[in-house]
Amino acid sequence: MVRPIVAELRRRFAVAAAEVGDQDLHRRVQVGVATVAGDAAQVADVLDACERLLAERPEVTLLSTHRQLFSDTD
Repeated sequence: MVRPIVAELRRRFAVAAAEVGDQDLHRRVQVGVATVAGDAAQVADVLDACERLLAERPEVTLLSTHRQLFSDTD
């Protein structure tokens, strides 16, 4: 079930997406999404859209999200 979701994130939003954790837990997975943009607002818009896509899927229960932004000075 995870592969089609990751593929849809990549296709619809041109992001890097992958299953990144909890592979050993039954019916639980962590999906990581990364994107690059000229400003933080654009990154937030893309990540918001990705989060909405996951939250709207009936087979998915979104338990939590975490965001970390990096700038060119990091």
